[in-house]
This record gives sequence, structure tokens and C-alpha cells, in this order.
Amino acid sequence: MPHPSISAQTHPDKPAIIMANSGDIVTYRQLDERSNQGAHLFRSLGLQAGAHIGMMLENNRQFLEICWAAQRSGLTFTPISTHLKKDEAAYILENCKASLFIGSLALSEVAEQLAQDRSKIKHFLMVNGTRPGFDSWDKLINTMPTTAIADQRHGTPMLYSSGTTGKPKGIFLPPPSEDINAPSKLVEKAADAFGFTENTRYLSPAPLYHAAPLHYNLMTLYQGGTSVIMEKFDPEKALQLIEQHKITHSQWVPIMFIRMLKLPAEVRNRYDISSMLFAVHAAAPCPVEVKQQMIDWWGEVIMEYYSSSESVGLTFIDSASWLTHQGSVGQAMDCTLHILDDDGNELPSGETGLVYFEDPKAIKFEYFNAPGKNAEVYNDKGWVGVGDIGFVDEEGFLYLSDRKNFMIISGGVNIYPQEIENALALHPRVADVAVFGIPNEEFGEEVKAVIQPEHWRDANNEVAQEILTWLRQRISNVKMPRSLDFQEKLPRMENGKLYKRLLAEEYKAG
Repeated sequence: MPHPSISAQTHPDKPAIIMANSGDIVTYRQLDERSNQGAHLFRSLGLQAGAHIGMMLENNRQFLEICWAAQRSGLTFTPISTHLKKDEAAYILENCKASLFIGSLALSEVAEQLAQDRSKIKHFLMVNGTRPGFDSWDKLINTMPTTAIADQRHGTPMLYSSGTTGKPKGIFLPPPSEDINAPSKLVEKAADAFGFTENTRYLSPAPLYHAAPLHYNLMTLYQGGTSVIMEKFDPEKALQLIEQHKITHSQWVPIMFIRMLKLPAEVRNRYDISSMLFAVHAAAPCPVEVKQQMIDWWGEVIMEYYSSSESVGLTFIDSASWLTHQGSVGQAMDCTLHILDDDGNELPSGETGLVYFEDPKAIKFEYFNAPGKNAEVYNDKGWVGVGDIGFVDEEGFLYLSDRKNFMIISGGVNIYPQEIENALALHPRVADVAVFGIPNEEFGEEVKAVIQPEHWRDANNEVAQEILTWLRQRISNVKMPRSLDFQEKLPRMENGKLYKRLLAEEYKAG
């Protein structure tokens, strides 16, 4: 796998990054030079190998330039969700001990609030313009040399968990070596599984601050391929880009599939998507019917993997295997799956319990600056589980039910919200849905559904009854929501994860 600095020598004028809407192109020569300039800037600010930086940027040209500058100067870099408010972002910056924060003019409202407290962060930079308290990243790097720094070291991203079930936690995986041209074993494994090469043309429809989009773009550039990055996901625009750039690889979350499938047939059929070789999805469970429709439409190029932000353990399934094991997330790759009950006893195939991975070769991660948190995922055998529930069939295929924290116990019956959400997501009037438990004096908990309608005019009792009647034909009575509410926008992030904890807390607080 060639580092971009090597591709800059062999293919200097090849596009490394293409921004979908603006049309901005960054060649491999430019990426090499700008990341060198960024590395010199970091050193000029006193940031040595091992230092941490935080960045809150929308998808733009500078995002990956900054990442590669940090990667070749030994820094740990933490992208922060652009949806976070001041206190949420400040918590991450303090937790990761950032000494530099890089913000964006487009997100300057939160950035300026963060810059008001300069007690812990030494330097504040901004791209595409400045605000009071910030220096210009773009102007400063232009004063720096385009040659490599003398002490290049392998830096690494440290991303934070989504915080769907509690405070976000920084997940630190040390770099494989000090050599900047040594990608992680996980990157190498994924590149082999999904056929990434220098001929890859990768479409990135999701925000770069999420783990999968960031790693897939870094992997594309490690291979010498081209990343086409959408500033913001739009279902028809994604199809147009596949045709325009003859995209070979892409990575999605199920909500994107759903939104593309809900386009009118004449729009979906307007674009040539035959160049696609691998369309990878993960991050959230995909309803069986949705995945079947995608395979019918795109062919057997739909690939799925299951892992976690901790990157310990991995399953994989291609379209052909999925068609004979519908609903599965695949078989373990270079690791062993275990299903355990609440007491830590291993369960036989077909029985549902907590999912654990055993991977002796995995690099042991740590939750950064979070004492005792590793005990939440490592059991006494060293196996890793992140709270997901599922079962393994006799052929070793894993089927997920839900997160343990999201399970509803009503009258002693275990109810998995994901099954109900998967059914409701297929209703034509439903844009998004959350299902969770709320207190019930008689049964302990009852099932609550909150719908984001395709059109807000449908947020009425008549439509609610139509949806519930439709649902009753698809799930058993014990799983039926006792009530259904509408919200104009659900707290789902672009990584596909739904922040149900926030909704549940709202309802439990009355």
C-alpha cells in the first residue's frame, strides 16, 4: 500500500480527492505538498509526535489534507461531529487533551464559543476564513515548506463513540509502527476483502468525522485511488455521481438505501450504476426487505460488515451468501464469535445472547482518559463485546437482534425495538422511526414509537392509525406500540445511528 507521498511521485497529477458539489480537485502532488506544509505548521506551533488535535469541519477539501498532515507528523487527530453543541464538543476536546483546535468558517458559531475558553487549548485555527480568536489555517500553511519534515512519525485518528448509550468515549488504537507507510491491519484486511486498488474510484456520501467514512477514504488514498466526496448526502445526486465518475466502490448506511429506494422509479432508472463493484454498508441494521430491493436493483455488489468503533472483531457477508442467509451480518473474519448469557456462559447455536469476539491477534485498544471503561467490553477471557445481542446459526453466520441497552422488557417478555423499526421504515409515509420503552405501571415497560413522517402534513391521528393498522399485519401483538407520536426530525446522525437515548430520556422525564 503506497502512502500518498509515494503516489505523488508515481502519479503526481492524478486526482486524489474530488469534492462532488464544488468540483474542487486535489491531486496527489497537491495532497503531498499540503500535508507536508501542515506537518511543518504543527511543528512550528510546538506540536511534537504524540500530541493531540481536535477538528470540527464539514466535508471540505481541507479535511483530509489536515488528517494526512497529522498522520505524517505523529499526531493523534480527533474529528468531532458537526452536530455537537459547545459543551459537548468541549467535553471531547478536554477529554482527548487537545492542544490545537481547527474549526471551520461554516461552523463558526460553535467554534467561537469554544475559543472563549483558552485555558487548556493553546492554538485555534480556522479554514475558509477566520473569526476573532482564530488564525487562518489556509494562510499559515502557505508560508510553510512543501518538503517533508525531518522527523516524520505515524500519527493516527482517535474517534469518539457516538454516545448513543452514554458519554462519548475516545477509542485509541496505537499505530502499527512509526513508519508512515504502514497502514493498520484492519485497513489492510478491509482493502483485501473489498478489492481496493489504485484503480478504485470511491464515492463517500457520509460525513468524514465518522469512523467508517474516514477510514475508507484514508484506505482509498493509501491505495492510490480517487475519493469523490459528497459535501452532503442527496439520494439522486449520489446516483448521478456514480454514473459521472464511474464509481467502483462506495460505503453506505441503511437510511441512505431507504432514501434512494423511495425515489420515483423513473429517477432511479435514469442513471447508469453498472461501474459499481463493491457497495459496502454497515453501522446500523438493514431491514431485510430494503437489502433485497437493493440487490435486485444494483445486483450482487452489496457487501456488509459488522464491527464496532473499537475495531476488535469483524464479520463479513457478500450478496450471494446473504441471499441464502437473509438478515445475517456474516461470518467472522480472522476471529471467533461467542454468544454469552448474562452470567457469561456460552450459548449454543441458535440461542440469543450477548455477542463477543475473540481475536488474539487484535491490537488491544483503550478508552482514552476513561479509567475502568475497558472493563465494560473486555470479559475475563479477553473477549470483546460492546452490548449487541444476537445469535449464530450452525454455519457460523451471525444475526443481530439489537443493543442490550435498547431492549424493552414488557410483562417479562423481551422485545427488540430494531425488529419493529425495520418494519415501520418500509411504510411509504415514514421517513424515519424510533422505537423504545417507556414506563408502564402494570407491565414495567411498554413499546413507544416516534415517527418522522415523509411530509409533516401527515402528522395526524388518521395517519397514525393507518400506520399502526399496517404494522399490526406484520408483527405480533406483544410487540405492537401502545402509542405513536410524530416528530418533525429524529436525532439520527449521518453515520446511520439513532440517538434513541435522548428520545427515551425525554419521554421518561415526562
